[in-house]
Amino acid sequence: MVKERARILVVGGGYVGMYTALRLQRRLQPELGRGQAEITVVTPDPYMTYQPFLPEAAAGLISPRHVVVPLRRVLPRCRVIIGEATAIDHAKRTATLTTLASEEEGTGSEQLSYDELVLAPGSIARTLPIPGLADHAIGFKTVEEAIGLRNHVIEQMDIASSTRDPAIRDAALTFVFVGGGYAGVEALGELEDMARYATRYYHNVSPEDMKWILVEASDRILPEVGEDMGRYTVTELRRRNIDVRLHTRLESCADRVAVLSDGARFPTRTVVWTAGVKPHPILAATDLPLNERGRLKGTPELTIEGTTHAWAAGDAAAVPDVTAAEPGTECAPNAQHALRQAKVLGDNIAHTLRGEPLETYAHKYAGSVASLGFHKGVAQVYGRKLKGYPAWFMHRVYHLSRVPTFNRKARVLAEWTLSGLFKREVVSLGSLEHPRAEFELAAGGKHPLNPEDDPKGSS
Repeated sequence: MVKERARILVVGGGYVGMYTALRLQRRLQPELGRGQAEITVVTPDPYMTYQPFLPEAAAGLISPRHVVVPLRRVLPRCRVIIGEATAIDHAKRTATLTTLASEEEGTGSEQLSYDELVLAPGSIARTLPIPGLADHAIGFKTVEEAIGLRNHVIEQMDIASSTRDPAIRDAALTFVFVGGGYAGVEALGELEDMARYATRYYHNVSPEDMKWILVEASDRILPEVGEDMGRYTVTELRRRNIDVRLHTRLESCADRVAVLSDGARFPTRTVVWTAGVKPHPILAATDLPLNERGRLKGTPELTIEGTTHAWAAGDAAAVPDVTAAEPGTECAPNAQHALRQAKVLGDNIAHTLRGEPLETYAHKYAGSVASLGFHKGVAQVYGRKLKGYPAWFMHRVYHLSRVPTFNRKARVLAEWTLSGLFKREVVSLGSLEHPRAEFELAAGGKHPLNPEDDPKGSS
């Protein structure tokens, strides 16, 4: 039983943030009912995005609203604040927040006091000082980016179908993906599959007209599934006429021309950047210890090294892997570890409040699965290697079992069932990104879709 009122602050509403809060509201149900504990979740979005489903959402196989989990619905006993933590002074147990109301009120940031801190802000895209990258590229970490990319790809096909300029047509049908990890390979595989299917509805665009290029700086792609499966993936992608370039970097994408380190130049209106992530900036705005990579120094109990009442897991924390044979090995910053760490983290906070001993996080990496498009995939699970349809099926089964709430599981399964019975829907809803465009034009204002003002090339 908690001896005094405990204020728990969870920074971040992603995998670790949501699952930790979910675990806490279950474990501390009596204390929450008696007012002896309170849980506050600070997150920039009112939902958690299940990122493994982003490629399928981009390909139109899953509705975007089924890729996200509304936090207020699954965390009814938590206080959810939509905003961002800009600084944390753990010595004083205070966090500086900016919320949606801060600018409207004109009062600036606010201070929030806490007793226990959970830092789980996730990560952000790791970018490089490449000319034109900020102006022309698009990431693939959020559901907004996934749907925006889907609309953009279909719009480029519309442009290619209607233009008489061969240079514009060639640039519109050239798609460059930078980064050979999960995000890049799965996004490329699903979108190429979707675009290939969509060509049947265009009288003058065929799959052979499109150029799909994957740029990877290292010597292989999908390192998580093993070297053999990585080589198989390269072979499979090249069989689909996808240009996979290893040991290659993007040096510039200025003026809508992708310039690669091997000397190749591709006029293109589409550059997708998935070349890794880096720690969230909030970590540098704390008084907590960081390692050389900017991640929090974690312990096997998911506390932050050298401090008390501070916890971290997921992308933000360097958590020792106690199951590894080699000392000093850290848990990979992926969803498999994040989901399991969140449960242990929630349990350990409850143990701390009740004066009980802490648990040690220990999970041996089970393997990885990746989708390469409809009925295509690769997997390496507990040493067993799968490819093609079996790997794709395992990918779906695994992630269906992991997506939060029965509600989401049922909706996703229903959509998969319908997609197997009916033809794929291929339509661009690009106007959703500019909902006031038509009204502004009708009211005599400037049309916001002026091509000169649109750096990503959307029509």
